[in-house]
Amino acid sequence: MKNYDVIIIGAGSIGVPTAMYLAEKKMKVLVLDGEHGPGQQNNKKAIGGIRATHSDFGKISVCLRSIEILKNWQEERGDDIGWMSNGYSYPAYNKEDADTLKALMKIQLGFGLNIKWLSPEEYNEIVPGINMDGLLGSTYSEEDGSCSPLLTSSSLYFHALKAGVEFHFQEQVTGFETQGNRIMKVLTTRDSYSCSMVVNAAGNHARDIGMLLGLDIPVFPDNHEAGITEPVARFFGPMVIDMRKEPGSANFYFYQNNEGQVVFCITPDPAILGIDNRSTSEFLPLCSKRMLKVYPRLRYLKVRRTWRGQYPMTPDGFPIVGRIQEVENMIQGVGMCGQGFMLGPGMGELISRICTDSLSSDDQRILQSFDPYRDFSGEEKFK
Repeated sequence: MKNYDVIIIGAGSIGVPTAMYLAEKKMKVLVLDGEHGPGQQNNKKAIGGIRATHSDFGKISVCLRSIEILKNWQEERGDDIGWMSNGYSYPAYNKEDADTLKALMKIQLGFGLNIKWLSPEEYNEIVPGINMDGLLGSTYSEEDGSCSPLLTSSSLYFHALKAGVEFHFQEQVTGFETQGNRIMKVLTTRDSYSCSMVVNAAGNHARDIGMLLGLDIPVFPDNHEAGITEPVARFFGPMVIDMRKEPGSANFYFYQNNEGQVVFCITPDPAILGIDNRSTSEFLPLCSKRMLKVYPRLRYLKVRRTWRGQYPMTPDGFPIVGRIQEVENMIQGVGMCGQGFMLGPGMGELISRICTDSLSSDDQRILQSFDPYRDFSGEEKFK
């Protein structure tokens, strides 16, 4: 049988949880992906942070739900995914950043985020040895956390299989057969499949999928690098995000994962557009210099490896999620801007409710942030 209720394009951070939730609602689901297994593009390159510390109701709400799902995953689903409620922190070393963070805190608190301001002395208690020179304080959202992208992706995949999801790997979508403004069949390098609904969760390739239908979806990947150290005994708690710009980087961040390894990443400035998975010789010296300036205790750690992945960016830093007017049975779940791993569980639930026409009033409010037809003039402050 080649007829499905829903066909999902992409077996990554959004596609797999969406498929699992739909199958658990007894829908017949097919997931198509050109890679050899689930999560083989940017999902496995995530550093594992899960935060609701954003600047918008939509992303805060979805990520609060992701946190709720993942912190209870082992108890409810039986799999250890390395969850830690280690928190997120944004230290401020200048008045401009401190003022920005405090102003955003008022918004975040209004949207239900558990966040507070720490004095330099209080911050030094959770990040012992942090550079205190010029430190004005830090925000701290203690319920944010982290887990293993590999363990989480694997567990989601096997629960999706258990629920009845059908996965076809190494099978790329090449086109669509349409009738009026409806997709009747999805065409691939191997076969064709009919369906009632299609979800575009193609990550880096979201725009390419749209172009097959004459749609211009504004998702443009840019390249980011990350690294990981050897494991050591735990010596600090939260993710540390330094918002300051320096030559070559807009910001950087690091934390100690469940296995004791310090994982770190940098946001290049200017952005490095495109899809290029080759690591560079520039990343490690640039990031190491910034990290040691903020946290000198890191200087003795040995780096095990570095890697490169992409952030499928939108012009304003917010995802594109929802039904589209041009194709009545296609739903977009794209443009996660490098935050697909943290958005994935909550977003998967939300997209499953779009597919089943069971959106709540809160869902409708959340989706206003992700509207495919917004003017993209806003800016996510914590992208």
